Order: sequence, then C-alpha cells, then structure tokens
Amino acid sequence: MSSQTANLSATGRRKEASASVRLMPGQGRIQVNGKAVETFFRRQDLQLELKKPLAVTETEGKYDVIVKTRGGGISGQTGAVRLAIARALAKLDEKFKLLLRQNGLLTRDARIVERKKYGRVKARKRFQYSKR
Repeated sequence: MSSQTANLSATGRRKEASASVRLMPGQGRIQVNGKAVETFFRRQDLQLELKKPLAVTETEGKYDVIVKTRGGGISGQTGAVRLAIARALAKLDEKFKLLLRQNGLLTRDARIVERKKYGRVKARKRFQYSKR
C-alpha cells in the first residue's frame, strides 16, 4: 500500500454528471453531498452499483468516502461516483488497478444524449406522416 492513504482524491464523469471523491482510512462510511449514501441514493440498485469498486477490491469497511456530485440525474451521478471511487482506488494500489480494469470499472462511459435535429420531434423520431 502507498503512503498517500491519508487523502486520495479523484474525479469521475457520466452523461452530464460529475463527481469528486476523497478516500481516507476509516470505517466504510460513504457521504454524498453531506448526506449518507442511503439518503442521497435511495434505490438499492444504485447503492450496489456505487459500491462495486469497493466490493471488487475487497476494501468495503476500510475507507471512508466523501463525495461531491453535481449535474445530471441520479443514474448519471451514480456512474460518475463509481468511476471516481474506482480511479481513487487505482491510485492507491497497482493490484487494484488491474482488478478494476478487468471488471470494466475504470472505463469512462462516453455515451451522452444525442442532440435534437431540426425537422424532427426528437433526435431521431419524426413527425407523423400524413398522406392526405
């Protein structure tokens, strides 16, 4: 383990959301924008998704995570936090980096909303065609 365990930080982005994470030795508490993770992300599946990097590296309960997230919706923010936690853990130990890469947790999801085109209802949906 590195001697930088005092205060590791990393950022993650997904869709329009961005998250900055501080990782420090502790009891495994996760705080998002000043609230407990269970309060901020109420859905169980989002909480599991967010904790995936910690579960893969078997570091749940060893580090306190402080998160500041902004922009986007809850699923985008969850993805941003997951990436930020994974990046912080990768900085912590080279073995973690390999594990996280194998599980696809260090890859930034580049999918964003396609822009609306003129003459269309949405990006691809067209107006109803009327023959007569």
